[in-house]
Amino acid sequence: MKNLTDGSIFKVLMKLSLPIMASAFLATAYNITDLAWIGMLGSSSVAGVGVGGMYVWLSQGLSILARMGGQVPMAQELGKENIAQAKKHAAASLWVVTIFGILFGAVSLLFADPMVAYFDLDTTQSTIQAKIYLQITCGLIIFSYLGYTLTGLYTAQGDSTTPLKANFIGLITNMILDPLLILGIGPFPRLEVVGAAIATVFAQFLVMLVLIFDIFRPDSKNLIKTAPLFSFPEIKEIKTIFRIGTPAALQSSLYCAFSMVLTRMVSSFGDGAIATQRVGGQIESLTWNVADGFAAALNAFSAQNYGAGKMDRVRKGYYFSAAMIAVWGSLIGMLFILFPNGIANIFFHEPEVVAIAVSYLMIIAVGEPFMCVEIVSSGVISGLGNTKLCSIISILFTGSRIPLAYFLSCTALSLDGIWWALTITSICKGIVFFVAFRWFSKKKAAF
Repeated sequence: MKNLTDGSIFKVLMKLSLPIMASAFLATAYNITDLAWIGMLGSSSVAGVGVGGMYVWLSQGLSILARMGGQVPMAQELGKENIAQAKKHAAASLWVVTIFGILFGAVSLLFADPMVAYFDLDTTQSTIQAKIYLQITCGLIIFSYLGYTLTGLYTAQGDSTTPLKANFIGLITNMILDPLLILGIGPFPRLEVVGAAIATVFAQFLVMLVLIFDIFRPDSKNLIKTAPLFSFPEIKEIKTIFRIGTPAALQSSLYCAFSMVLTRMVSSFGDGAIATQRVGGQIESLTWNVADGFAAALNAFSAQNYGAGKMDRVRKGYYFSAAMIAVWGSLIGMLFILFPNGIANIFFHEPEVVAIAVSYLMIIAVGEPFMCVEIVSSGVISGLGNTKLCSIISILFTGSRIPLAYFLSCTALSLDGIWWALTITSICKGIVFFVAFRWFSKKKAAF
């Protein structure tokens, strides 16, 4: 376990956040690699994978509940030097996420047809591919769930390096398997979308396996090693997991649900528009994955320091992080504005789809720095134990995207109106989250 409550704030945050941000880059490369290869199969395949991937995203609310519900109280107890209680939180979160993974996997296998039918895809081919991708990636979602939750529990202890190593192994595996299984290179059969799904799930399995092996190696100091993993957690532990994790899970799930409604609106403009939304979101992950990584580091940092009664360190850490990540968002936004054609041509080969993607990139570029501030602010406020405030702000403004997108898409903006709805609400959320942190941190400092 690493103590995050002493020493230079800059050094502590950078040492913790750099491996997490590197992991975020890997996750971005992970997703972009899939889409670059799938893009060679045409926009129908990208649309099918995009729809299947929406349910992967929707289900992440369950893993977020377990991770946040375990990571935050675990880090706070470590700040108080209450090791035994921290171990109980870790074990309870792993029990909860395992049950969630099994249940959601079963639902995905049994109800794949109505889940895919909701999006009313243009072609039978894209519908079939969406179902296949959904059943494989969601049916075996437990590997992703456990890897994600273990990463949070490692981070709560101040260890962000081991998850980086695990994710690096997963990325390399995925990058090797993608062309082999999607296109059928050498002795491998051409599996197309099935191959992409298999490569993704196998890589997630390896990430989980590396993290588990590291916990139980003989010289490991990871607290999970001696946690009560084989005893069903006490009811009060499960209640803590749900109390802390439910608002964050609700926020994530509703965010995805709102996006699914928006995707349904986008589908009226054709498979090319859906493919653009899917790929555009992954390209945009250059911003939000890095911001997410920094937010995860700040979450553990703020939780431990809050537990130790050091709110001044929390505030200084937040302002440093918000400024740094806002600059990163601005740089990515400039990249989208200056080189939209070059970026779009990596993933699409039909001129009409490239044009849609170029417009998307130039519009969402404006909101990138604000989205970064939103994510970092949410991470630190959650670390202070108030996941409910984060959920209220996020749900309110994300939900407003639906009526705003409907209104703007009915104007001369057409499809671009939906992209502008995303950008406008991102700007609003960034500003409101910044103000919310200033208010909440002052309130906490007063006690």
